[in-house]
Amino acid sequence: MLAISHACAVIGIDGILVEVQVDYNPRVGIPSFAIVGLPDSAVRESRERVRASIKNSGLQFPNKAYVVNLSPADLPKHSTAYDLAIAVGVLAATDQIPINALDNALYLGELSLDGRIRHVKGAMAMAHAGKQAGIEIIYVSPEDAGQASLIEGIQVIPVETLGQLVEHLYGLNPIELFDRSSISLNHRAINGDYVDFADIKGQQSVGSRSSRWT
Repeated sequence: MLAISHACAVIGIDGILVEVQVDYNPRVGIPSFAIVGLPDSAVRESRERVRASIKNSGLQFPNKAYVVNLSPADLPKHSTAYDLAIAVGVLAATDQIPINALDNALYLGELSLDGRIRHVKGAMAMAHAGKQAGIEIIYVSPEDAGQASLIEGIQVIPVETLGQLVEHLYGLNPIELFDRSSISLNHRAINGDYVDFADIKGQQSVGSRSSRWT
């Protein structure tokens, strides 16, 4: 069975949506777990984190054949931010979460071996890329929820563990949306205007983006 979830790459300060295609073949006799699409060593190591995290969350990891394709395949993939999207793809492909839970959703986070979801870099850039691509909801670690919620127009759900996420997706124990009003931006005002990267000389590209985010 094929399941497709979404993660995001960050190139410089720009986020690029990545389609995580997980193909599960229960008929293959020799167990395997291949990740293709120019993954670096951190991404290739997600095989072990995903496997252990699923098992230690009380879920099933059938010892069969998996192929994970990170598309676009010609874009180098770095960081551990793909862990959660790969795990969700595996769970959907093995009928352990609803397949429609992958629609219009972005899954970002590193997985601990015990199933905890950990901080990754670039949550705001990835949330912005998701919004531009029509993503409606983003699942991140509680540590990254505040940064991701700086992008308006996308729902942010802070998730502590993989098991908690599965319960939420089945509607057994729904997780509340992150409360944007709890964010303290700590901006310094000059003449009534906020200071951002646009005020730094020689950083026009950063300034044009930050002005959209403030």
